[in-house]
Amino acid sequence: MQHGPSSAATIAVALAARAEEVCRRYLPHGRRQGRYWICGDLDGARGRSLFVRLSGAGKPGKWTDAATGEHGDLLDLIRHRTNAPTLRAALDEARSFLALPVSPATASDEPYDATEAARRLWRRCRAVDGTHAERYLQARGLTRCRFAALRFHPELRYREGSSARRFPALVAAVTGADGAITGVQRTWLDPRSPAKAGVADPRKALGRIHGLAVRFGMPFDDAPLVVGEGIETVLSLITAVPEITAAAALSAGSLGAFAPPPGLARLVIARDNDEDGALAAERLARRCARTGVAATVIVPAGNDFNDDLVDLGAAALRARFAPLFRPAAGAPGPRAGAGGPRSGGGRGKRSVGQADR
Repeated sequence: MQHGPSSAATIAVALAARAEEVCRRYLPHGRRQGRYWICGDLDGARGRSLFVRLSGAGKPGKWTDAATGEHGDLLDLIRHRTNAPTLRAALDEARSFLALPVSPATASDEPYDATEAARRLWRRCRAVDGTHAERYLQARGLTRCRFAALRFHPELRYREGSSARRFPALVAAVTGADGAITGVQRTWLDPRSPAKAGVADPRKALGRIHGLAVRFGMPFDDAPLVVGEGIETVLSLITAVPEITAAAALSAGSLGAFAPPPGLARLVIARDNDEDGALAAERLARRCARTGVAATVIVPAGNDFNDDLVDLGAAALRARFAPLFRPAAGAPGPRAGAGGPRSGGGRGKRSVGQADR
């Protein structure tokens, strides 16, 4: 696969320098084996056909699919995984991942700001209360899901190749510690049942999400912040222990890069029960140790804490973890309204992080 402009080559080199992060983001079902990231194919299936070089002899970021003979670099991979219709769209996605500004040529020809696009989408959504998105979450055993960080879109467009369809969707606001929306995660839903839509990739991010999070409350005084991977995982812990404040980093790679809010004293890392989760938690815990944040890692009995909630029940989760989440003696309760998004307006009055009790 070829791309001509020197700007594309520059972006490809920058992606290669972060090859493993790119793979964890865009091929999350793969795994590292020695100097390679291995998965089934360019669509991210599990398997051992696609090899992405991470280090060693040769060029990092180059990949080959042994089954089809296809090969390319990480920009090609991103273009395929995001169904980018043009090279320019793929470059915009890559720049978003790398946290780089839009190039002057792109800005003058076809302005595209993924973060602003995410904010526009957010403003077109409404609260999850009483919607199909709430029914989807409740079907996962999540009784506490009316957070302002979650909204609903009744007919969100889903692109697959050259075709486009519309489905209801759960939309989650991704924010920094300052509460400003940097991106969204979209989960397309089956319109007839409380489940994810039957499409190739029912979850997609828009805007900047790496190292950021969907936030459910803001930490106060000596209370810990709980951070996990998926929204359902984190809401499972909130369902079991409603008094906690928590954040969903949305992927193992993003969890490992999560930046604890300034002044935080304690962080509870709720990792998934797999190799990627273990590596991400270790990476985050090491960074916490360097910055003086006390970190504790908790591991589910099943694949994730939503499995534990469904299989063991909220009472069992609460009995196991509630003591760990208690703030220091004498600490006041959460600040009302903390953590609201700054996206330029939109429906609903709850701040991101608040929930209906």
